Amino acid sequence: MHYTIEYEQEMDGRWMAEVMELPGVMAYGRSEEEAIARVEALALRVVAEQLENGETQRTFSISFAAA
Repeated sequence: MHYTIEYEQEMDGRWMAEVMELPGVMAYGRSEEEAIARVEALALRVVAEQLENGETQRTFSISFAAA
């Protein structure tokens, strides 16, 4: 599965990143890199939970692309 990360800087200076294919998976960081790293980690936790609950395919590969 291929996941797209969109990110932007908020008015208060923080960066927000979200995984478009996983609703609600978003994270903030002090930098662009920190926000992306945090949202990638969160996305991996969500996918792991989906696997444990049989909600996704067992054979897969994951890649992230920042947009």
